Amino acid sequence: MFADNMKKQMAVHGITQSELAKMTGIGRSSISQYLSGKNEPTDERKIVIAEAIGCQVSDLDATETTSFPVNTDSKMKRLSVDQAARLLGMNHETVRKGLRQGVFPWGYAIHTSEGRWSYFINAKKFAEIEGLANG
Repeated sequence: MFADNMKKQMAVHGITQSELAKMTGIGRSSISQYLSGKNEPTDERKIVIAEAIGCQVSDLDATETTSFPVNTDSKMKRLSVDQAARLLGMNHETVRKGLRQGVFPWGYAIHTSEGRWSYFINAKKFAEIEGLANG
């Protein structure tokens, strides 16, 4: 069940195997084995995976695969770097640098190629942590 739940949660939140590996520091081959059901992660790794995906560990361990909806409306809501910078009163380059360095608990950056980065900011976590209304 873990493998099926992990696949569904990744689909719900729009996260690929490669992105999950980069976000968690877990090797792509291990992620692949978890998704195929060949191996199951330790409890510690389940916590890391759930946090990266943006779900609860119980969503991954659920015995009923219907315990959460799978549809495009439930994808993680994201903020742009510029939106986050405006809300924080910071320069957008400062926010980008912080995301690359992993200092913000509500987002992350993935190095996609030479000199290129993709930035992900979870709007819900941002609002909760920064004490702002989610909008």
